Amino acid sequence: MNLDEFFVTGEPLIYAGMVSIVLVTSAMIFLLTYFKKWGWLWREWLTTVDHKKIGVMYILSALAMLFRGGVDALMMRVQLAFPDLNFLNAQHYNEIFTTHGTIMIIFMAMPFLIGLMNIIVPLQIGARDFAFPFVNALSFWSFFFGALLFNISFVIGGSPDAGWTSYTPLAGAAMNPGPGQNFYLLGLQLSGIGTLATGINLMVTILKMRAPGMKLFKMPIFSWSTLVTSFIIIFAFPILTVALALMTIDRIFGSQFFTLTGEGLPMMWANLFWMWGHPEVYIVILPAFGIFSEVIATFAKKRIFGYHAMVWSMILIAGLSFLVWVHHFFTMGAGAFVNSVFSVSTMLIAVPTGVKIFNWLGTLYKSKIQFTTPMMWALAFIPSFVIGGVTGVMLGMAAADYQFHNSYFLIAHFHYVLIAGTVFACFAGLEYWYPKMFGHKLNEKLGKLSFWLFVIGFHVTFLPQYFLGLDGMPRRLFDTAPEWFTLNFISTVGAFGMGAGFALFVFNIYYSYRTSQRETTGDSWDGRTLEWATPTPIPHYNFATLPTIRDIDAFVEMKKRNETTYDESKLKPIHMPNNSGQPFIMMALLFMASFALVFEWITLSVIFLVGVLIMMVIRSFDEDDGHHVEVEEIKETERSLRGL
Repeated sequence: MNLDEFFVTGEPLIYAGMVSIVLVTSAMIFLLTYFKKWGWLWREWLTTVDHKKIGVMYILSALAMLFRGGVDALMMRVQLAFPDLNFLNAQHYNEIFTTHGTIMIIFMAMPFLIGLMNIIVPLQIGARDFAFPFVNALSFWSFFFGALLFNISFVIGGSPDAGWTSYTPLAGAAMNPGPGQNFYLLGLQLSGIGTLATGINLMVTILKMRAPGMKLFKMPIFSWSTLVTSFIIIFAFPILTVALALMTIDRIFGSQFFTLTGEGLPMMWANLFWMWGHPEVYIVILPAFGIFSEVIATFAKKRIFGYHAMVWSMILIAGLSFLVWVHHFFTMGAGAFVNSVFSVSTMLIAVPTGVKIFNWLGTLYKSKIQFTTPMMWALAFIPSFVIGGVTGVMLGMAAADYQFHNSYFLIAHFHYVLIAGTVFACFAGLEYWYPKMFGHKLNEKLGKLSFWLFVIGFHVTFLPQYFLGLDGMPRRLFDTAPEWFTLNFISTVGAFGMGAGFALFVFNIYYSYRTSQRETTGDSWDGRTLEWATPTPIPHYNFATLPTIRDIDAFVEMKKRNETTYDESKLKPIHMPNNSGQPFIMMALLFMASFALVFEWITLSVIFLVGVLIMMVIRSFDEDDGHHVEVEEIKETERSLRGL
């Protein structure tokens, strides 16, 4: 293999990317060496099993991916702003829209939400860590190295270019030779292992480690949304794992599961992909519903309206999410009866979602709303998401879908659902729990300014795309016709507004770190749930003593009774897990094995896989029983944090 086959050459934008990667990596190595921080990095972060630090690493990775996916989006919008622009050629455009979709769903939305779950769920249910802290670290490094493998494709080997759905036969070896598509398959496979393990871990944690008195129907809504999401992950992700494995075997070892020849079934890939893909949509939207429920209840100053209806609607959504996948290809030719069945199931899923909208409105009704930045995101979500939902019902009508399918109407619909639902929730959740994570609030003025820039930019970007779609503009075009120029140009202006909003949000993190007043109590927003009962910064064991839960809004009851999570008469030594470098090393070896397989270097891949197996054997015989935090240390920590 020549170097020009290994590295991507000939594109000025990719050369600029290579230079920036080298400069950023060099700067990080220089800073870590200059300030002698390598040992700190290894001890505090690379080997940690603390759910709070793992959550922070998920969120930092997700913000980096939001930047990468956002730059891809802006490049697409520049290309489509004017007819015949040739800012990107057809091949480069295909690569950009493939990586944009994959990164935003798999490597941005999911890790952002899983990061918030990691930090908050154990605190909300009164647990001291995850049920399996070692597996939690393994899950993070699995995601991290999967994202790394996918992202290096644009400078090494070439990016995948068959769309984020990678339909066969376009994604097969015959029509798509070279390593690009292999990066997609193995990057998703590697990160998917971590997601599946996280789903199991969260489910066990919630079912087995709740504080005394916290029955399932006394859990906060965010913890409920996490439990339901974990259920979907456990049943949906194995489908993706199998589908990716089958296509990998097709491409690398010459089998014929999804090929046009040898009795392969290309349409089977679409079925398997969407049997995972539609539940995946709810994996990224249900936790968002949970976040909005927490934020709205806190800043409306009252319990969420219709708590039981909220919970049951989430359970219904989870069940129905597995019964709607065919609506992604009504035009495939499955026949009127099949299309009718899935059209009805698609309409049904709108009912429990509508219930939730009215529950949020019922919570806001006659309440004294505090217009903080997290609340602004939550309030903007409701009308924006309704627009996305209503157009989703339009797409769910099989007959009408023949008109809308593969047009910009569909693009506008799913961005209205995913950005107004998931991205708004990520911003709302991060701003809401930020003081609990980092000990200070984000600046409210800058927060609101970035909110308005992003939200106005969002509507300016995607509302015109509904009309472009109704006017017949197909999706996946790398060029545009003169008659669509005006709406496309408006859409591009809006995209840069969203970019400015995100840039200001990132600046706000730096500005607030320098200027914001530090939190002196753990209760930054007059919170209602248990995470606000811990002091800030949160001690590594979370709770000195576990409170007895009497109500849905546990912390509201505790404040009425003047109770805290620190009762000296009940103190006992607390068992905590030890840090371990094994998850990092194991997943680094699996990353190397996957990288070798991308280029079909089978022998090298097997060598690294043997290394992974050796690490598993070492772990199997590792008798690490953790350590105990003694009573004196707990007293000292709590007294200093609580100012006693």
